[in-house]
Amino acid sequence: MATLDLRSLQSGAFEGLPVKVPSYDIGSMIEATMKEPLWLHFGAGNIFRIFIAGIAEDLLNAGLIDRGIIAADLFDGQIIDDIYKPHDNLTLAAGMRADGNIDLRVIASVAGSVNGVTNDGSLGKIAIAPSLQMMSFTITEKGYALKGLDGDYLDIVKSDITNGPGKCVHAMSRVCALLFERYKDCGRPVALVSMDNCSHNGDKLKDSILTIASEWHEQGHVGEEFINWICENVSFPLSMIDKITPRPDSGVQEKIEALGIDGMAPVTTSKGTYIAPFVNAEIPQYLVVEDLFPQGRPKLEAAGVYMTDRDTVNKVEKMKVTTCLNPLHTALAVFGCLTGYNKISDEMKDPDLLALITRLGYDEAMPVVTDPGIISPSAFISEVINERLPNPYIPDTPQRIATDTSLKLPIRFGETIKSYIEDPDLDVASLECIPLVIAAWIRYLLAVDDKGDPIELSSDPMLAELQEHLKDVKWNDPDTLGDAADPILRNSLIFATDLIEAGLGDKIKTLLRGMLGGAGSVRKTLHDHI
Repeated sequence: MATLDLRSLQSGAFEGLPVKVPSYDIGSMIEATMKEPLWLHFGAGNIFRIFIAGIAEDLLNAGLIDRGIIAADLFDGQIIDDIYKPHDNLTLAAGMRADGNIDLRVIASVAGSVNGVTNDGSLGKIAIAPSLQMMSFTITEKGYALKGLDGDYLDIVKSDITNGPGKCVHAMSRVCALLFERYKDCGRPVALVSMDNCSHNGDKLKDSILTIASEWHEQGHVGEEFINWICENVSFPLSMIDKITPRPDSGVQEKIEALGIDGMAPVTTSKGTYIAPFVNAEIPQYLVVEDLFPQGRPKLEAAGVYMTDRDTVNKVEKMKVTTCLNPLHTALAVFGCLTGYNKISDEMKDPDLLALITRLGYDEAMPVVTDPGIISPSAFISEVINERLPNPYIPDTPQRIATDTSLKLPIRFGETIKSYIEDPDLDVASLECIPLVIAAWIRYLLAVDDKGDPIELSSDPMLAELQEHLKDVKWNDPDTLGDAADPILRNSLIFATDLIEAGLGDKIKTLLRGMLGGAGSVRKTLHDHI
């Protein structure tokens, strides 16, 4: 019986199993990394473990680097304590192919892991290392936010501003404090690379760090020289990341354990993170990074990373999130929750939903697509519709994708709507699929599915406010709609424009009324308009 730890790996317990194992000396890699760290990563979740750490694994196996990554988590330290430490920082990566085959490999590139919640000072020692070239991040878009919906600083940020670098808690404050330590000690440059799936991620990171530093300056905690040092020595490259990495699947766990690999059971942390020693994900993956590393960097392009300029990253990101993937995902998420689906791949067998995303992508979004040059938009969207989303072995759910939809809509649909408004050769009134999805999302906010049964809505920071507008709307009575949806449709924070002023309000409300006709009305409206 093999177990996922260094002792089992080095004893040969994985020999004869269909599992790729590291070809480099793990002990030497760990020693070199801890002596002269090269790469520190914040956010120890699944996308990091299978994709980012996998990049380092490829470089180590190819002999292109001799040091790995040190992983830290500033939000959920239990991930480190319950998953990383018991397995010697190893991950069993499960690449899920559409034919049912699984590509298994052990990723050992994480040389050390830190429970950053404890704030025991160990991160400071890494941050001041002159050898450190980059700090990267997969902490989700919310991890960069300093303010609430009311525009005021979060309470935790207010405390951090008052308390200063020595006693801060928020992730952005902690990173800024680490930069302050580096500034005071070695003063060497460093790249801070957001690899989160959000628009202009590097700019969000930079704005948050500089905001904290400026507030500390106002409070007298740091000098103006520190802010100048950040501006002159710390880079914030943009990036675009794409790899569907759902939560651990019980079927994958069973297949792994059937091979004789023990101890694969997931854990649920006190913060609600559901995580396992293995990570299951699709095979396709994309990472495009602005090549802005003042202290040097590993040869990331040798592991399939597109290293390019800022403009190209912006174009790739816009292609993906406004046209070729994210809008399709949101459409499937909303309709999937309403029509009783629990897997995205099952939705792709539904003729109405397949027709919806096909028309949405090819007919409405592609006319305004941005071609980045390094990735073909037509090839990308074809892979999404024909290979990635239909993969039955990727247990991704519409409920997961429906999380924080209000934050996603301005990019996923708002940008396309604005492009139609601004282009004299296009008519925003010609849009059919985007209004249909928006109407379905508002119908979803009633927390009742198409059968009339209550459903649990995915978390969303605007949920309470949105539902308050719709409190008198009945799922089976179109006459109760009235003008209840107008404040939502006029909210430019949600749609990047006023949809009523744009001329789409009446169309969306007509579609929404059709979906308020009782059982089956969502399906009927979808079918009739596709």
